[in-house]
Amino acid sequence: MKVNITEMDLQRIVEQVIENISKTENTKEAKISDVNIETLKEINMAGSKISAESTAYTSPTDSITGVFEDMGQAIEAADKAQKNFAKNYNVQDRERIIKAIREVVLDNKESLGRMVYEETKLGRYEHKVAKLELTATKTPGTEDLTTEAFSGDNGLTIVEQGPFGVIGAVTPVTNPIETIICNSIGMIAAGNSVVFNVHPSSKKSCANVVELLNKTVSKAGGPTNLINMVKDPTMDTLSLLTSHPKIRMLVGTGGPGLVKTLLQSGKKAIGAGAGNPPVIVDETADIEHAAKEIIKGASFDNNILCIAEKEVFVVDKVADDLIFHMLNNGAYMLSKKELEMVMSFALEENVNSVARGCSLDNKREWHVAKEWVGKDAKLFLEKMGVTVDKKVELLIFEADFNHPFVQLEQMMPVMPIVRVKNVDEAIDLAVEAEHGNRHTAMMHSRNIDNLTKFAKAIGTTIFVKNASSLAGVGADGEGYTTMSIAGPTGEGLTSAKNFTRKRRCVLAEGGFRII
Repeated sequence: MKVNITEMDLQRIVEQVIENISKTENTKEAKISDVNIETLKEINMAGSKISAESTAYTSPTDSITGVFEDMGQAIEAADKAQKNFAKNYNVQDRERIIKAIREVVLDNKESLGRMVYEETKLGRYEHKVAKLELTATKTPGTEDLTTEAFSGDNGLTIVEQGPFGVIGAVTPVTNPIETIICNSIGMIAAGNSVVFNVHPSSKKSCANVVELLNKTVSKAGGPTNLINMVKDPTMDTLSLLTSHPKIRMLVGTGGPGLVKTLLQSGKKAIGAGAGNPPVIVDETADIEHAAKEIIKGASFDNNILCIAEKEVFVVDKVADDLIFHMLNNGAYMLSKKELEMVMSFALEENVNSVARGCSLDNKREWHVAKEWVGKDAKLFLEKMGVTVDKKVELLIFEADFNHPFVQLEQMMPVMPIVRVKNVDEAIDLAVEAEHGNRHTAMMHSRNIDNLTKFAKAIGTTIFVKNASSLAGVGADGEGYTTMSIAGPTGEGLTSAKNFTRKRRCVLAEGGFRII
């Protein structure tokens, strides 16, 4: 028999096993009170103490901030902290620390959002704040960890989720401090420490957040240097992080090049890769609702999220209605001339046949111009000399399937709309445009068969039905959130359980007798 339990259930299970063994041995006079239950729990927990006396305290006046000049020093500090954490802190201690992290992020979400917005110049300030709030409230903690138990006449087996040790993590410029907060919560919940190699364009914001989190951990009674980073991240510091023997796991959020590097390290690696999420609208959809949800997802943080809608495939029968409702809900339709102008400054021709951005394909004819990634739609209009009398969230235009904005993960508030004959053509083209990333896809339809057909064909980690892409990570949708969506390595939406090792602890009938 296999069940999932928490530590709260463990003593009851142990008592039941003892009673079973007692009956098997026909030792009627033996009593549970003759057994040291705490000792048995320690055996089954593989040496992990669960007692109030195990909590160690580090003075909050320690000057260590977790930000190091040298990557090697950061790793050594993290290793020391993790060994202390594993030896002297229990699950309740971890949860107390995580609670403090959640509170400090929520208390400082406006200043943190402003800080990262001003440094990276990407997205929108109010959406940075929303992401921080989502990350602080919906990232799973220790409740994500479960224990499996197998009990019967032959004894008791416990399968626990134990820590890996020191984790090396790489963060993107699109969600830099949000990823640090999300990963830190999950990794600490699992009993690990972490060393970050952050994107250089966000290093100041990340350093401030790492220092804030370390001070918070210390004030909550935790060890210093559970969360660390190198002050000036480079390719050399990344190389050391991926090759250092004290790094037991690697977690990276970025393009396919980063994922490939992590997988070549020889270590356990979790890779969150690129996407080019399509959205399909068929003739059965609530068209006005679809228009509003597409704009909500595609315009959020100016489309820099990897889950965001990047291109629309709409059945021709309802295409005009969809465009009409999009225009009534914050979209601006680009003319042919305006589209050419946008392409002239927001795209760069790939004259040297090099791979760049979120693709390893060096044969693509165009690349996205970095200086326009994550910029407001109004800045695009201003660049073209266009003045409008309403707030514009998203620029839209009709395109054919081969248009570069359809094929590229553009990360701009610019949305191509492709008309198709029927839902089958929409599915075929959407699968091709997603380029096998298996990241995220959306569909607006009231037809269950159509929804099922697309879900099976696209095979993405996230598939959202009749809602914006944001619902896929718990915003206006059920379920937890994450900033590391591991499609390439298969973990999916990562959480604390993904940062653990399974360990089986067996108490066989022959190893324990009541006499």
